[in-house]
Amino acid sequence: MTDQDARLERLLARHHDATLVEPLPGRPALVRRDQILVADHDVPAVEDAVRRWYDARHDGPGVARVMLRAAARVDVCELSAQLAGGAPHRRLAVAPNHLVHGQPMWWSGPAGAPRAAPAFGPPAADAAAGRPVTVAVLDTGLSPHPWYSSAAWYAEQRDEVTEILDADLDYALDAQAGHGTFVAGVLLRHAPSARIRAKRVIGGDGVGDELGVLHALAWLAAWGRADIVNLSFGCHTYDDRPSPLVARAIAALARRTVVVACAGNHASDRPFWPAALKHVIAVAALDGDERAAFSDYGWWVDACAPGVDVHSCFVRFDGPRPGVHGIDPDDFTGYALWSGTSFAAPAVAGTIAGLAAAEDLPATVAADRVLDPAGRRTHPDLGVVIG
Repeated sequence: MTDQDARLERLLARHHDATLVEPLPGRPALVRRDQILVADHDVPAVEDAVRRWYDARHDGPGVARVMLRAAARVDVCELSAQLAGGAPHRRLAVAPNHLVHGQPMWWSGPAGAPRAAPAFGPPAADAAAGRPVTVAVLDTGLSPHPWYSSAAWYAEQRDEVTEILDADLDYALDAQAGHGTFVAGVLLRHAPSARIRAKRVIGGDGVGDELGVLHALAWLAAWGRADIVNLSFGCHTYDDRPSPLVARAIAALARRTVVVACAGNHASDRPFWPAALKHVIAVAALDGDERAAFSDYGWWVDACAPGVDVHSCFVRFDGPRPGVHGIDPDDFTGYALWSGTSFAAPAVAGTIAGLAAAEDLPATVAADRVLDPAGRRTHPDLGVVIG
């Protein structure tokens, strides 16, 4: 069994309702079995169309999850395609509930795990910053860390966003536990005065689903105070088209909010969502001056930033692995090195936030300046080079 197969097997064992689909040969995706997501205004039409297989419905802000009877063995991808219609413009806003993944690793991505690293000092806040800038981080949550544990913005949300480090109780750090904390550290290195608003959408294993993302985006739109949103996760879809529900939810954040997302770790030009959406800044990873071997690329990528052996704040956790030559590989004391487009994205989001704060600019204006190819080097299929 290859590492890729083993990772997929572990994922499916942990998420019993997940299944691998491949309607397009060589272009797999992961979905929740017997679930379709439907925009609230299309629910009556969809319920009527699926009444033969209908089991239950769970309503949320702007979206309903329609459950189908398992015994019916409905192909949710085929059903979604039929309900949406085959024309370029969808008839109904409906999609399978795709799984989303943080992007230090994916089942076909690099097997990179965080490595314990020495401590380094917190970034110095700019006392002359023109205005406070808020960056929403939809991720695994945040663990306490000296870089921000005394900040007012962290105290307001500490209890609701604390990361779960060992959900399966095997005494080892979950595969992507600490992901949100690491992302926050990268952001703060580029924008020390930023205020972070966290929301958990993926677990410590790095896996969530589009329903959770939709709920988080609806919460964020209602909150209405985020200048920038960082999404260090994503997925491939069964038809290589964006979920109409996710596209609509991101559009609802309003034009003044900048959304930055990682391009994915598959060494492929296959569109990765939501990064590939038109109004999202898709970020690839660099290794030195060149594309990181694992990084996605293509016409839909807007920017690139360092993504190999990134140094940032992390959790405190001592795992069961024994030390080797006096070095304990899983004794984390609050800092780590990690690789992935997951960590290139917050470098770009942080650069935009830092400029917006320093010069008292709207985030959209700061983003246009940061991504202006006239003033920065560009890289083929990777966009504007940041950092």
